[in-house]
Amino acid sequence: MSETVRAKRLTGERALFMSRDLDIYDTIFDDGESPLKESRGIRLTNCMFKWKYPLWYCRDVKVTDCQWFEMARAGVWYTDNMEVDRAVIEAPKNFRRCRDLTLRHVDMPNAAETLWSCDGVLLEDVSAKGDYFAMNTENITVRDLRLVGNYCFDGSRNVTVEGSRFLSKDAFWNSENVTVRNSFISGEYLGWNSRNLVFENCTIESLQGMCYIENLTMKNCKLLNTTLAFEYSTVEADIAGHIDSVINPTSGTIRAESIGELIIEKDKVDPSKTRVFSRGQEVCA
Repeated sequence: MSETVRAKRLTGERALFMSRDLDIYDTIFDDGESPLKESRGIRLTNCMFKWKYPLWYCRDVKVTDCQWFEMARAGVWYTDNMEVDRAVIEAPKNFRRCRDLTLRHVDMPNAAETLWSCDGVLLEDVSAKGDYFAMNTENITVRDLRLVGNYCFDGSRNVTVEGSRFLSKDAFWNSENVTVRNSFISGEYLGWNSRNLVFENCTIESLQGMCYIENLTMKNCKLLNTTLAFEYSTVEADIAGHIDSVINPTSGTIRAESIGELIIEKDKVDPSKTRVFSRGQEVCA
């Protein structure tokens, strides 16, 4: 049997510490750290978090129509089985080492260093701004993420992205098993040092993008203003349009409607291991 907390202003450290089976409505958590630390079975509706560490070491949490203010920093760490629906999260460094986390219809205008080292994440209709988003997080499904911030998804594994837009330098570095579909990405040095990286029906702008990748696949992608691509990558690329320049792919096949410059340095790579086609004709450097 759950208890109800309604229209309170709670202050002081650990105001509802180790709570069990609470329905909390229209409540402000203010001026006190860790108000819900170590709690279980918590449902929050139309609440406000105004101070640090509100939900640490929690389990089975559902949050609807709530707001995290800027000082509610490091808001959710070490928490499992949590759903957040319709929220504004102004505080940075949120969602660390969480498992089974769902965010829907969430705005994060200060998402610096957010979503680190989590496992089992669903993002739907999320807007975020901040560097180092989703670092070292695994088993992620992303739909309609609008992200502005560099170094996103660094070190992440088992990631699927659909219908999203990234303005992000150094996205997907050191990542593994990533598939991005029907998305837009603009940023330098995309995907370096990664394995098993797939782009399908994407539009990409990237200086020196897609380099140092083991097993890169690109299907029906556009590369706008993309130069010095594919260096030291094993690549299977089908590009719908022009590539400004390609340099020293390690192996594979690259097809494009046209290529501005193809650079193959025989002292650095074996030209026989890569086939390059422009306008349907095989070309060589």
